[in-house]
Amino acid sequence: MEARAILRYARISPRKVSIVMDLIRNKPLDEALAILQYTPKAACEPLLKLVKSAAANAENNFNMDKNNLYVAECFVCPGPTLKRMRPRAQGRAYRILKRTSHMTVVLKEKE
Repeated sequence: MEARAILRYARISPRKVSIVMDLIRNKPLDEALAILQYTPKAACEPLLKLVKSAAANAENNFNMDKNNLYVAECFVCPGPTLKRMRPRAQGRAYRILKRTSHMTVVLKEKE
């Protein structure tokens, strides 16, 4: 039995998100929430919301005990990239890539 939550098209680079995801992987739910709350990274805010959502899914949809939950899986995939142009010297233009992410968090109950 597992509960999952997915956030798609988040406007943050997957590389930045994966750094924070490595911190919470295989941790108990309360410890993962504490790590996300006190880590000074931009990816922590959407991830905290996502983990809370997965916990709510587990509790309400699958009748799982909130105290026995842990982060079984968490991964990030690159979403579509927004391409923007930035003016540079001598009439040139440089491309800026605004990357997006698809984040997935899976919670399971400890046996």
